Amino acid sequence: MQNQTDQILWRDGEVPVSTRFDDPFFSLENGVAETEHVFLAGNALPERFVDGFQIAELGFGTGLNLLVAWDAFAASGVSGQLRFTSFEAFPMSPQDMARAHAVFPEFGGKRDLLTKAWTGQGGVIDLPGVRAEVIVGDARETLPRWDGMADAWFLDGFSPAKNPELWSEELMAAVGMHTQAYGTAATYTAAGFVRRGLSAAGFEVERGSGYGRKRHMTRAKMQQR
Repeated sequence: MQNQTDQILWRDGEVPVSTRFDDPFFSLENGVAETEHVFLAGNALPERFVDGFQIAELGFGTGLNLLVAWDAFAASGVSGQLRFTSFEAFPMSPQDMARAHAVFPEFGGKRDLLTKAWTGQGGVIDLPGVRAEVIVGDARETLPRWDGMADAWFLDGFSPAKNPELWSEELMAAVGMHTQAYGTAATYTAAGFVRRGLSAAGFEVERGSGYGRKRHMTRAKMQQR
């Protein structure tokens, strides 16, 4: 264990586990495939991509979701720029991010570009075809102050049982307030209180097939305001 903002243990030498929440940062089976199933397909992406499409995320972690979304946007043939905003309370150190990235595909060089750009301090990261911003702090405080509106949400905090603050009804209400009409949200969890929170925030919520050992996941679509 190392002394850093988010203290990490390594499972099997390559899977980072947060000691703060006792939860891995990505699927032990296949993190890329999980992101593609839950967050891309769960938000009907890449079909919805357009120039300036705004993804917002709770929980930046290793940046894997950014890498997968960025690579999908580049492969979609859509010209212009993807916008990606993530809210992260405990950012990973550059050294641990580089170690975590070693098991990911190169994504045509995107992995190494992100690794090089990441300082562990958050802020704006301008990369080819994507403008990313990691807003560091408690999302319950930083999200309500955000001036953006998301077309799609990646709700990817640690397990609701271990990190309930990132799944509260109040925070889901803030997610709803920062979602475009007919915008979407997706998450790996199908916990009833999360689905109820999204419904109360104005989303039409449905349960779908989960990835790997998870039987179910949640997809949601904001109704017209």
